[in-house]
Amino acid sequence: MQKERFEVLVVRAINELPSEFQSRLENVDVVVEDYPTSRQLGGNKVGERMHLLGLYEGVPQARRGRHYGMVVPDKITIFQKPIEAIARTDKEIEMEIQRVVRHEIAHHFGSSEETLRRLESD
Repeated sequence: MQKERFEVLVVRAINELPSEFQSRLENVDVVVEDYPTSRQLGGNKVGERMHLLGLYEGVPQARRGRHYGMVVPDKITIFQKPIEAIARTDKEIEMEIQRVVRHEIAHHFGSSEETLRRLESD
């Protein structure tokens, strides 16, 4: 899939979030990259670059104190090639993007990986 089309699907996934989440997204950039960097892999206990589909980097809203400010935006990266590797069709890619975007935005709001894994397995 061309990167531009993939990016459109990421934007669509964000736009399809419930309004109460969209209105509370603060100081966060969402970007698309082909693969995670070695630094991104190393900090997340993921050995293979094909296993990391998305990544939240920043200070979750639940941990921001009253002195939070004047900081660079949090960053959510969606990794195109690993998502494409697990999805067979454009529709599967779109569904996986939606899942990964929701997962990473949940981290932005303060959800732990363990909590999200439990919710996603139900």
